[in-house]
Amino acid sequence: MSNAAKSNKQHYPAIWISDVHLGYKDCKADYLLDFLNSVESDTLYLVGDIIDLWSMKRQFYWHSSHYQVLNSIQQKAANGTRVIYIPGNHDETFRNYVDQTLFGVEVHQQFIHTTKANKRFLLVHGDEFDIATRYNKLISIAGDAGYDFLLFLNRWINRIRKVFGGNYYSLAAWIKARIHKAREAIEAFEDAAIREAKKQKVDGIICGHIHHPKIKVDDGILYCNDGDWIESCTALVEQKDGKIELLHWSDTQTVLDSTDITKLAAPIVSSVEAKPKKTAA
Repeated sequence: MSNAAKSNKQHYPAIWISDVHLGYKDCKADYLLDFLNSVESDTLYLVGDIIDLWSMKRQFYWHSSHYQVLNSIQQKAANGTRVIYIPGNHDETFRNYVDQTLFGVEVHQQFIHTTKANKRFLLVHGDEFDIATRYNKLISIAGDAGYDFLLFLNRWINRIRKVFGGNYYSLAAWIKARIHKAREAIEAFEDAAIREAKKQKVDGIICGHIHHPKIKVDDGILYCNDGDWIESCTALVEQKDGKIELLHWSDTQTVLDSTDITKLAAPIVSSVEAKPKKTAA
């Protein structure tokens, strides 16, 4: 790659993506490819469910763009980006390779990332917190029949919106935000993640799994969920000053949430939760 091509890309110290679900028909690989081709980073974290082995076991599906995503990641590793992979439940087979390197990609069960602001973050996929959510089946997990139908509706809604010039819209996220038990499950998951971060004496936790992108501060812990590339098309990035931001790539690279972790100190008297920027419906 030429230096000119690299200079056109936004550079971050670290990037986090998860829940891509390559091999699943509703994977938004085109959005992810655009994102990967637009950014560079010192470290790229793959926080689980990158390949959906569960879905492919039921019905094999592999679009050429899914291969291109893997190729883009491998090329980044070959060109000097440190790529760290934390397998999830849908690609748990790769947990057999923990502490090994595959095609230039390091495989870990969990990992500690230290930001430019010298804050320590625990990185896990998040399925280990399912036991804390009595209603975890209501959380969007690719492969569930009801979830498949919801994404089917989502596809048609977005085809219609595209005709009229509308942006991508996540029907699944809208519904989850309005189902009481789904909100309960998400809150229980977040609470379990925060407890684990406190247990391991870190400043924050970064995870995926529940397809619900979010940044919030709770009891002195910064909780970050990087979302997914089925519903949300989101990624977490670290800025040069250590700030963590949540990007929504399907909405023309719009920053949804931003928390300045350089100002994070424990204990925090009141929790702060950033609100996503509203977009046209």
